[in-house]
Amino acid sequence: MKKIQVNDCEEVLLSMGQIIENLNEVIDKLDKEAIKAMLQKTMDGDKVFVMGAGRSGLVARAFAMRLMHLGFSVYVVGETTTPAVRPQDVVIAISGSGQTRSIADLGKIVKDIGSTLITVTSKKDSTLGRISDIVVILPSKTKNDSEEGGYLERHLRGDYTHMPPLGTSFEIASLVFLDSIIAQLITLTGASEAELKSRHTNIE
Repeated sequence: MKKIQVNDCEEVLLSMGQIIENLNEVIDKLDKEAIKAMLQKTMDGDKVFVMGAGRSGLVARAFAMRLMHLGFSVYVVGETTTPAVRPQDVVIAISGSGQTRSIADLGKIVKDIGSTLITVTSKKDSTLGRISDIVVILPSKTKNDSEEGGYLERHLRGDYTHMPPLGTSFEIASLVFLDSIIAQLITLTGASEAELKSRHTNIE
């Protein structure tokens, strides 16, 4: 087994710096109108449903947890206790590629029902991107970009040094973005820290 050296620790810090650089580039490219529309629809919806596959699914669940703390009627698609989606509801999909078959197929069903579909993705010209009512683009590297390069110049040049693997860039960007949405919803709803804590699970 390889012995860990001090420079290995430095490489970790360089990778962290790369992730922060990715986030800064994402912030510069975000569509404010899309964010405004997402905030409005989330607040106006009767119920909020979130969905995602794999690690994006974990990000979706983290978002759902915070929405629950805020008092929203929120459900994770695929859970056994999730009710039927209705036209007055909002469904938020998290998918880096926008092409994940299970999520894209569910997105089509959402549109057939007549609900509002919001997608957070890195690919506007994707199945989910094309059918969604609101699309928030986080221009990050996804797991399908390994042979195509990424959005960073270094990545386009084929330099993968310190780049997080597969879809990590998108997953981190989406987690930070959705937590920022929560922060603004706290302001818009006037929720207090005490209210959020009162809804936190107490039977762990």
